Amino acid sequence: MEKIKLSEGAGGEMMQKMISEIILSNLENKNVNGGIGLDELDDGATIPLGKSEIVVTTDSHTIDPIFFPGGDIGKLAVSGTVNDLAVMGARPLAIASALVISEGFPKKDLKRIIKSMNKTCKEVGISIITGDTKVIEKNKFDDIIITTTGIGIAKNGEIKPDSGLEVGDKIILSGTVGDHGMAIMAHREGFGFETNLKSDVAPVWDVVEAALNVGGVKAMKDPTRGGLANALNEMASKSGVGMLIYENKIPIKEEVVAASEMLGIDPYEVANEGKVIIGVESDLAEDVLEAVKKTKHGKDAEIIGEVTDDKHVILKTSVGGKRILETPVADPVPRVC
Repeated sequence: MEKIKLSEGAGGEMMQKMISEIILSNLENKNVNGGIGLDELDDGATIPLGKSEIVVTTDSHTIDPIFFPGGDIGKLAVSGTVNDLAVMGARPLAIASALVISEGFPKKDLKRIIKSMNKTCKEVGISIITGDTKVIEKNKFDDIIITTTGIGIAKNGEIKPDSGLEVGDKIILSGTVGDHGMAIMAHREGFGFETNLKSDVAPVWDVVEAALNVGGVKAMKDPTRGGLANALNEMASKSGVGMLIYENKIPIKEEVVAASEMLGIDPYEVANEGKVIIGVESDLAEDVLEAVKKTKHGKDAEIIGEVTDDKHVILKTSVGGKRILETPVADPVPRVC
């Protein structure tokens, strides 16, 4: 009897295959009013209603550990949901939150998590308006799982699907890659080396709003599970295009490079929780970049490449060579979100 593997929930090819073969193939009603639905596997779904489109997204958070350098599961839950709404081009409005808590979980930790969720909501200006709480017998699962569903709104025709890229568009990355996954792994596994790495977990609505206000945005994605490599390949594949990415333009911290080399992990395949990839019309790319760099979470943004008709995501390496930046089989760091 076939059983689900941990790697089938870690982004990349294995998860996409499992979703397609088991989930999508067994569901029939997958969109509403002709909007973006489950088949598109975008960051959210859309429900067209008159002159507006409601955007809905949902995510479960199982990170281990629940408190980590730079954040906690509460901040992650709100940020991840806000970011999925934002990259669809929707203004975040509200969140529904469901908690599944292990018996014996410390109440002080729960209070700390809820306060963190509240603080992150206040940063974006959204509300948690409904929820559910369950307690499960001790030892049935780890500490706490949080599922958040986000609701956002956009004007009709202003949704930014993954599939919106065209040849000639520029690719903007809002900041350094690999921070979250490498910080979690170093903290969790304790590999015996000192690091000041912190997770980048943050809501990126400020970055997205700045880009949208300039105009010319074609598609957006937050590079979570599977990292930059997975997100770029997904956008390219859905748009029917390729990309040329310049490695020397990708923002990355020296600590991430050092830790990646030591652990034998590709930093481009590691999850991020506070970054966004933006595909922009070439003529407006510099203006969008300038606007993004003025935001709290976009100071390290760079134009990292352009869209081509190659059908592959090609990385021009720092030493001048070229290689295909493949879709990872799975995120090399499990349970990072």
